[in-house]
Amino acid sequence: MRVLVLGGYGAVGSRVVTLLREQGHKALAAGRDAAKADRVVDLRAPDTAATSLRGALADVDVVVNASGVEDPGLVATASREGVAFVDITAGSAYVAAVERLDPAAPVVLSVGLAPGLTGLLATEVHRISPGPIDLALVLGAGERHGPAATDWSYDLLGRRFPDTHGGPPVRNFTRPQTFDLPDLGRRRLYRADFSDQHTLTRELGVPVRTFFALDSTPATAVLPLLTRLPGGRRAPRGLHLPGTDRWWALARAADGSVRWARGRLQSQATAVLTVLAVRNAVGLPPGVHHSPAFLTLADLPEDSGITCGP
Repeated sequence: MRVLVLGGYGAVGSRVVTLLREQGHKALAAGRDAAKADRVVDLRAPDTAATSLRGALADVDVVVNASGVEDPGLVATASREGVAFVDITAGSAYVAAVERLDPAAPVVLSVGLAPGLTGLLATEVHRISPGPIDLALVLGAGERHGPAATDWSYDLLGRRFPDTHGGPPVRNFTRPQTFDLPDLGRRRLYRADFSDQHTLTRELGVPVRTFFALDSTPATAVLPLLTRLPGGRRAPRGLHLPGTDRWWALARAADGSVRWARGRLQSQATAVLTVLAVRNAVGLPPGVHHSPAFLTLADLPEDSGITCGP
Protein backbone atom coordinates (compact mmCIF):
# COMPACT_ATOMS: atom_id res chain seq x y z
CA MET A 1 0.00 0.00 0.00
CA ARG A 2 0.92 3.66 -0.37
CA VAL A 3 0.19 5.49 2.88
CA LEU A 4 0.38 9.24 3.43
CA VAL A 5 1.07 9.99 7.11
CA LEU A 6 0.08 13.51 8.19
CA GLY A 7 2.45 14.54 10.94
CA GLY A 8 4.76 11.85 9.59
CA TYR A 9 7.89 13.12 11.33
CA GLY A 10 6.24 13.69 14.73
CA ALA A 11 6.31 11.56 17.88
CA VAL A 12 3.71 9.05 16.67
CA GLY A 13 3.77 9.67 12.94
CA SER A 14 7.46 8.87 12.57
CA ARG A 15 6.92 5.51 14.28
CA VAL A 16 3.96 4.76 11.99
CA VAL A 17 6.13 5.51 8.96
CA THR A 18 8.91 3.25 10.25
CA LEU A 19 6.60 0.32 10.99
CA LEU A 20 4.85 0.57 7.62
CA ARG A 21 8.16 0.62 5.77
CA GLU A 22 9.42 -2.37 7.77
CA GLN A 23 6.31 -4.26 6.62
CA GLY A 24 6.98 -3.47 2.97
CA HIS A 25 4.54 -0.60 2.46
CA LYS A 26 5.31 2.75 0.83
CA ALA A 27 4.94 5.27 3.66
CA LEU A 28 5.16 8.98 2.86
CA ALA A 29 5.76 11.43 5.71
CA ALA A 30 3.68 14.57 5.19
CA GLY A 31 4.09 17.93 6.90
CA ARG A 32 4.83 21.57 6.22
CA ASP A 33 8.63 21.29 6.60
CA ALA A 34 9.98 20.52 3.13
CA ALA A 35 13.30 19.41 4.62
CA LYS A 36 11.60 16.62 6.61
CA ALA A 37 8.53 15.74 4.55
CA ASP A 38 8.25 13.39 1.60
CA ARG A 39 5.20 15.40 0.57
CA VAL A 40 4.55 18.93 1.79
CA VAL A 41 1.10 19.39 3.36
CA ASP A 42 0.31 22.52 5.39
CA LEU A 43 -2.65 22.04 7.74
CA ARG A 44 -2.21 25.25 9.75
CA ALA A 45 -4.90 27.30 7.96
CA PRO A 46 -8.37 25.66 8.03
CA ASP A 47 -9.43 27.39 4.81
CA THR A 48 -6.50 25.99 2.80
CA ALA A 49 -5.72 22.71 4.61
CA ALA A 50 -8.06 20.59 2.47
CA THR A 51 -6.57 22.02 -0.73
CA SER A 52 -3.05 21.30 0.49
CA LEU A 53 -4.01 17.71 1.33
CA ARG A 54 -5.72 17.18 -2.03
CA GLY A 55 -2.51 18.02 -3.81
CA ALA A 56 -0.66 15.23 -1.96
CA LEU A 57 -3.13 12.39 -2.56
CA ALA A 58 -1.87 11.17 -5.93
CA ASP A 59 -1.41 7.37 -5.90
CA VAL A 60 -2.26 7.17 -2.17
CA ASP A 61 -4.36 4.30 -0.78
CA VAL A 62 -4.67 5.44 2.86
CA VAL A 63 -4.18 8.68 4.78
CA VAL A 64 -3.15 8.46 8.43
CA ASN A 65 -3.84 11.59 10.47
CA ALA A 66 -1.17 11.73 13.18
CA SER A 67 -0.92 15.52 13.02
CA GLY A 68 -3.28 16.34 15.87
CA VAL A 69 -5.33 18.56 13.51
CA GLU A 70 -9.02 17.80 14.00
CA ASP A 71 -10.66 18.94 10.77
CA PRO A 72 -13.55 16.92 9.27
CA GLY A 73 -12.79 18.65 5.97
CA LEU A 74 -9.62 16.57 5.66
CA VAL A 75 -11.67 13.38 5.98
CA ALA A 76 -14.14 14.61 3.36
CA THR A 77 -11.31 15.58 0.99
CA ALA A 78 -9.66 12.14 1.15
CA SER A 79 -13.03 10.42 0.80
CA ARG A 80 -13.92 12.34 -2.36
CA GLU A 81 -10.66 11.09 -3.88
CA GLY A 82 -11.53 7.49 -2.91
CA VAL A 83 -8.75 7.34 -0.29
CA ALA A 84 -9.26 5.58 3.05
CA PHE A 85 -8.65 7.70 6.17
CA VAL A 86 -7.32 6.52 9.56
CA ASP A 87 -7.32 9.01 12.47
CA ILE A 88 -5.65 8.59 15.87
CA THR A 89 -7.50 11.45 17.56
CA ALA A 90 -9.12 11.09 20.99
CA GLY A 91 -11.28 14.21 20.69
CA SER A 92 -14.95 13.54 21.40
CA ALA A 93 -16.38 16.52 19.50
CA TYR A 94 -14.26 15.78 16.44
CA VAL A 95 -15.20 12.08 16.41
CA ALA A 96 -18.87 13.05 16.61
CA ALA A 97 -18.43 15.46 13.69
CA VAL A 98 -16.75 12.80 11.53
CA GLU A 99 -19.50 10.32 12.36
CA ARG A 100 -22.01 12.75 10.83
CA LEU A 101 -20.24 12.58 7.46
CA ASP A 102 -21.27 10.25 4.67
CA PRO A 103 -17.84 9.31 3.31
CA ALA A 104 -17.46 7.52 0.00
CA ALA A 105 -14.37 5.69 1.27
CA PRO A 106 -13.57 3.89 4.55
CA VAL A 107 -12.83 6.09 7.56
CA VAL A 108 -11.38 4.46 10.68
CA LEU A 109 -11.58 6.07 14.14
CA SER A 110 -10.82 4.83 17.67
CA VAL A 111 -7.21 4.03 16.83
CA GLY A 112 -4.45 4.06 19.46
CA LEU A 113 -4.50 3.42 23.21
CA ALA A 114 -7.60 5.37 24.21
CA PRO A 115 -9.62 5.21 22.07
CA GLY A 116 -8.51 1.99 20.44
CA LEU A 117 -6.92 -0.53 22.77
CA THR A 118 -9.37 0.43 25.52
CA GLY A 119 -12.17 -0.52 23.14
CA LEU A 120 -10.65 -3.95 22.49
CA LEU A 121 -10.37 -4.51 26.24
CA ALA A 122 -13.92 -3.30 26.87
CA THR A 123 -15.29 -5.59 24.16
CA GLU A 124 -13.58 -8.59 25.78
CA VAL A 125 -14.96 -7.69 29.21
CA HIS A 126 -18.42 -7.13 27.80
CA ARG A 127 -18.48 -10.71 26.48
CA ILE A 128 -17.89 -11.92 30.04
CA SER A 129 -20.09 -9.45 31.91
CA PRO A 130 -22.50 -7.41 29.76
CA GLY A 131 -22.96 -4.52 32.18
CA PRO A 132 -21.46 -1.07 32.84
CA ILE A 133 -17.72 -0.78 32.21
CA ASP A 134 -15.06 1.53 33.63
CA LEU A 135 -11.92 2.15 31.59
CA ALA A 136 -8.59 3.08 33.16
CA LEU A 137 -5.71 4.68 31.29
CA VAL A 138 -2.40 5.49 32.99
CA LEU A 139 0.33 7.14 30.91
CA GLY A 140 3.98 7.59 31.74
CA ALA A 141 4.66 11.18 32.73
CA GLY A 142 8.29 10.73 31.76
CA GLU A 143 7.64 10.13 28.05
CA ARG A 144 8.23 13.10 25.79
CA HIS A 145 5.10 13.85 23.77
CA GLY A 146 4.63 15.99 20.70
CA PRO A 147 3.11 19.48 20.92
CA ALA A 148 -0.25 18.36 19.49
CA ALA A 149 -0.73 15.69 22.19
CA THR A 150 0.38 18.13 24.89
CA ASP A 151 -2.00 20.85 23.72
CA TRP A 152 -4.88 18.35 23.53
CA SER A 153 -4.28 17.25 27.14
CA TYR A 154 -4.06 20.81 28.44
CA ASP A 155 -7.24 21.72 26.58
CA LEU A 156 -9.20 19.24 28.73
CA LEU A 157 -8.53 21.30 31.85
CA GLY A 158 -11.69 22.92 33.20
CA ARG A 159 -13.93 21.64 30.41
CA ARG A 160 -17.07 19.59 30.98
CA PHE A 161 -18.55 16.73 28.96
CA PRO A 162 -21.79 14.70 28.99
CA ASP A 163 -21.91 11.92 31.56
CA THR A 164 -22.42 8.53 29.90
CA HIS A 165 -24.33 7.43 33.03
CA GLY A 166 -26.91 10.17 32.48
CA GLY A 167 -25.82 12.37 35.38
CA PRO A 168 -24.85 16.05 35.26
CA PRO A 169 -21.98 17.13 33.00
CA VAL A 170 -18.57 16.00 34.21
CA ARG A 171 -15.61 18.33 34.67
CA ASN A 172 -12.40 16.72 33.42
CA PHE A 173 -10.09 15.37 36.16
CA THR A 174 -12.77 15.13 38.84
CA ARG A 175 -14.92 12.28 40.26
CA PRO A 176 -12.06 9.88 41.10
CA GLN A 177 -12.19 6.10 41.26
CA THR A 178 -9.52 3.65 42.41
CA PHE A 179 -8.17 0.86 40.20
CA ASP A 180 -5.74 -1.99 40.80
CA LEU A 181 -3.26 -2.09 37.93
CA PRO A 182 -0.69 -4.86 37.30
CA ASP A 183 2.77 -3.96 38.65
CA LEU A 184 1.55 -0.50 39.56
CA GLY A 185 -0.82 -1.23 42.43
CA ARG A 186 -3.85 0.73 43.57
CA ARG A 187 -4.10 4.19 42.06
CA ARG A 188 -6.64 6.98 41.99
CA LEU A 189 -7.77 7.99 38.50
CA TYR A 190 -10.02 10.82 37.32
CA ARG A 191 -12.75 11.16 34.69
CA ALA A 192 -11.52 12.47 31.34
CA ASP A 193 -13.24 13.15 28.03
CA PHE A 194 -11.67 10.54 25.78
CA SER A 195 -13.99 9.65 22.91
CA ASP A 196 -13.93 5.91 23.67
CA GLN A 197 -16.50 6.14 26.46
CA HIS A 198 -19.09 7.78 24.20
CA THR A 199 -18.54 5.43 21.26
CA LEU A 200 -18.50 2.29 23.39
CA THR A 201 -21.58 3.34 25.36
CA ARG A 202 -23.44 3.44 22.04
CA GLU A 203 -21.85 0.37 20.45
CA LEU A 204 -22.00 -1.94 23.48
CA GLY A 205 -25.32 -0.63 24.78
CA VAL A 206 -24.03 -0.14 28.34
CA PRO A 207 -22.64 2.92 30.16
CA VAL A 208 -18.86 3.22 29.79
CA ARG A 209 -16.70 5.72 31.69
CA THR A 210 -13.04 6.63 31.09
CA PHE A 211 -10.64 7.46 33.93
CA PHE A 212 -7.14 8.84 33.54
CA ALA A 213 -3.94 9.29 35.55
CA LEU A 214 -0.20 9.66 35.11
CA ASP A 215 2.15 7.03 36.49
CA SER A 216 3.56 9.63 38.88
CA THR A 217 1.24 10.10 41.87
CA PRO A 218 2.42 13.72 42.50
CA ALA A 219 1.92 14.61 38.82
CA THR A 220 -1.57 13.11 38.88
CA ALA A 221 -2.45 15.08 42.02
CA VAL A 222 -1.86 18.31 40.11
CA LEU A 223 -4.60 17.55 37.55
CA PRO A 224 -7.66 18.09 39.80
CA LEU A 225 -6.07 21.32 41.03
CA LEU A 226 -5.36 22.70 37.56
CA THR A 227 -8.83 21.79 36.25
CA ARG A 228 -10.42 24.06 38.89
CA LEU A 229 -7.94 26.87 38.39
CA PRO A 230 -9.16 29.67 36.10
CA GLY A 231 -6.84 29.77 33.13
CA GLY A 232 -5.43 26.32 33.91
CA ARG A 233 -5.28 25.54 30.19
CA ARG A 234 -2.65 28.27 29.88
CA ALA A 235 -0.26 26.56 32.30
CA PRO A 236 3.34 26.45 31.00
CA ARG A 237 4.09 23.72 28.44
CA GLY A 238 7.34 21.85 28.20
CA LEU A 239 7.60 20.91 31.87
CA HIS A 240 9.38 17.59 32.41
CA LEU A 241 7.28 15.77 34.98
CA PRO A 242 8.58 12.92 37.14
CA GLY A 243 7.63 9.50 35.84
CA THR A 244 8.53 6.74 33.41
CA ASP A 245 7.66 5.80 29.83
CA ARG A 246 5.34 2.97 30.92
CA TRP A 247 1.58 2.89 30.32
CA TRP A 248 -1.40 0.79 31.45
CA ALA A 249 -4.93 0.31 30.10
CA LEU A 250 -7.68 -1.64 31.84
CA ALA A 251 -11.38 -2.39 31.40
CA ARG A 252 -13.38 -3.33 34.51
CA ALA A 253 -16.96 -4.63 34.61
CA ALA A 254 -19.36 -4.00 37.46
CA ASP A 255 -18.84 -7.56 38.77
CA GLY A 256 -15.08 -7.03 38.97
CA SER A 257 -14.13 -8.84 35.75
CA VAL A 258 -11.12 -7.17 34.14
CA ARG A 259 -8.95 -7.22 31.03
CA TRP A 260 -5.74 -5.20 30.98
CA ALA A 261 -2.78 -4.31 28.80
CA ARG A 262 0.52 -2.64 29.57
CA GLY A 263 3.72 -1.64 27.81
CA ARG A 264 6.31 1.06 27.31
CA LEU A 265 6.21 4.14 25.10
CA GLN A 266 2.68 5.25 24.40
CA SER A 267 3.73 6.58 20.99
CA GLN A 268 5.07 3.17 19.92
CA ALA A 269 1.93 1.33 21.08
CA THR A 270 -0.22 3.88 19.27
CA ALA A 271 1.82 3.32 16.12
CA VAL A 272 1.39 -0.48 16.35
CA LEU A 273 -2.38 -0.13 16.64
CA THR A 274 -2.47 2.45 13.84
CA VAL A 275 -0.64 0.15 11.45
CA LEU A 276 -3.09 -2.65 12.29
CA ALA A 277 -5.96 -0.31 11.39
CA VAL A 278 -4.24 0.78 8.16
CA ARG A 279 -3.77 -2.81 7.03
CA ASN A 280 -7.51 -3.43 7.43
CA ALA A 281 -8.83 -0.06 6.25
CA VAL A 282 -8.73 -0.60 2.49
CA GLY A 283 -10.84 -3.75 2.80
CA LEU A 284 -13.67 -2.04 4.67
CA PRO A 285 -16.82 -0.72 2.99
CA PRO A 286 -17.32 3.05 2.66
CA GLY A 287 -18.41 4.74 5.87
CA VAL A 288 -17.16 5.44 9.38
CA HIS A 289 -15.76 2.50 11.34
CA HIS A 290 -14.29 2.17 14.83
CA SER A 291 -11.33 -0.20 15.17
CA PRO A 292 -12.92 -2.44 17.89
CA ALA A 293 -15.54 -3.39 15.29
CA PHE A 294 -12.99 -5.28 13.20
CA LEU A 295 -9.96 -5.83 15.49
CA THR A 296 -9.51 -7.95 18.62
CA LEU A 297 -6.71 -8.43 21.14
CA ALA A 298 -5.74 -11.58 19.23
CA ASP A 299 -4.76 -9.39 16.26
CA LEU A 300 -1.90 -7.77 18.17
CA PRO A 301 1.44 -9.01 16.79
CA GLU A 302 3.62 -11.01 19.15
CA ASP A 303 6.42 -8.48 18.88
CA SER A 304 4.14 -5.49 19.54
CA GLY A 305 5.57 -4.76 22.98
CA ILE A 306 2.02 -4.87 24.38
CA THR A 307 1.35 -7.37 27.16
CA CYS A 308 -2.27 -8.34 27.86
CA GLY A 309 -3.78 -10.18 30.79
CA PRO A 310 -7.07 -11.27 32.35
